[in-house]
Amino acid sequence: MPDIWNPAQYLHFASERSRPFFELVGRIGAEKPALVYDLGCGPGQLTATLADRWPDATVHGVDSSAEMIATAEQVAAERGGDAPGQLGFSLGDVRDWQPAAPPDVIVCNAVLQWVPGHQGLLVRWAGQLAPGGWLAFQLPGNFDQPTHAILASLATSKRWRGLLDGVQLNRQAGDPAQYLDLLARTGCSVDAWETTYLHVLQGDDPVTDWYSGTGMRPVLAALDAGQAAEFTAEYSARAKAAYPAAEYGTVLPFRRIFVVARRG
Repeated sequence: MPDIWNPAQYLHFASERSRPFFELVGRIGAEKPALVYDLGCGPGQLTATLADRWPDATVHGVDSSAEMIATAEQVAAERGGDAPGQLGFSLGDVRDWQPAAPPDVIVCNAVLQWVPGHQGLLVRWAGQLAPGGWLAFQLPGNFDQPTHAILASLATSKRWRGLLDGVQLNRQAGDPAQYLDLLARTGCSVDAWETTYLHVLQGDDPVTDWYSGTGMRPVLAALDAGQAAEFTAEYSARAKAAYPAAEYGTVLPFRRIFVVARRG
């Protein structure tokens, strides 16, 4: 499978994308963890903040995108030897990831919507934690919104379905109560909640810009440059109608699901 991720495009809305991460890890109560993993670490700038928070920990980011890991390694190199924490990154798929030792903290931010059957993965990760270890994850829960409905409608339309047959779009998150039940049954204490952000985006076509860095990536990667431009133009026309601009910007509602679990 080609590397579909573009770090520069993903970081276009870095402030809006990072806020859920900080609200997630803010609920982790670990004081002096020795081993911390960030699974699906992306371009690494958020992983580096974990090394800042826990300067005595070994913090390791894992991502399946070679481009993302290359950017993350630059982040680690720019920190230099005097920066707090031991920070490293490696290429890998979260689906087959195995820790080098029982982790004290596992963070997984906006990744699991891409993983079919991720509930089983969560149970496995919870079981791999050190006693008293923490598992924290968040994922989008807005798949009934126009951003996703427009993409699915276009991808299955007569014009595009032949070219996009078999392309995997991202998937629906469970509800907080489902994740609470799943992980509580493993013996974890669980804090689960949801938040709907109202992002005020700037620019001529900010919703398309946002989504072209995330949910549209598999579609754009499956098309040649001309086809991708045509698809994006069709998506843009519908997105602008669904999310009309106001004089202060374009409002994008975005629901996210958060879970923090501690192993007993």
